[in-house]
This record gives sequence, structure tokens and C-alpha cells, in this order.
Amino acid sequence: MDILIGILVILHFIGLASLLGGFLVQVKDIIAGKGTVVAAMFHGALTQLVTGLLLVGLVQMAEPGEIDNAKIAVKLVVLIVITVLVIMYRKKPVAPSWALWAIGGLTVANIAVAVLWK
Repeated sequence: MDILIGILVILHFIGLASLLGGFLVQVKDIIAGKGTVVAAMFHGALTQLVTGLLLVGLVQMAEPGEIDNAKIAVKLVVLIVITVLVIMYRKKPVAPSWALWAIGGLTVANIAVAVLWK
């Protein structure tokens, strides 16, 4: 079970890198008003969602009571908002700047919740 959880954590980090990296490569275009939701952001958001849900389930099965449900709920709500924004604007030739900044800001906020919420 530990190996599977470890693999899922690695995939979760890869999803994070894809989502945040996709945003960061767009910053110059976002400032110019022609940013888009790139495929990396879409795939990263979905990877984070799937691996996060699987991780919570597996950790809860392996060590009942170890999960902080409030923290997970906050992270899930933030990720759902990110995913909805990514899906809404992924096929548009130009996404609104506010949506792209929200995706990037919420991604960083989710990282802060993961690291700082003890």
C-alpha cells in the first residue's frame, strides 16, 4: 500500500507541476491580454483531482483517522474551482486574464494550504 501511495503522491506532484507550469509559461501572454488555457493546465488539473481523491481514499483505508477532513475539503473546493475554470476556457482562443490569474493564484493557494495547514 505504501508503494501505491508513494506513486500517487509522485503523480500528484507531476499534476501540480503541469498545472502551475502551464500557467507560468502564459504569464507574458496574460499580461499582453492574449493568454490561453494550455493543454498542460487541463491535464494537470485532472491529474491533481484524480490522484488527490485516490490518495485520500487509500490513506483513509490504510490509516483511519489520519486525514484532516476540513483541510481536504478546502483543497477539493479550490481544485474544483480551478478545474471548472480550466474546462470553461480551454477551447477559447483567448481566455480572460482574470480567469488565468485565478487559476494561477488558486493553484498557489492550494499549495499553501497543503504545506502550511497543520
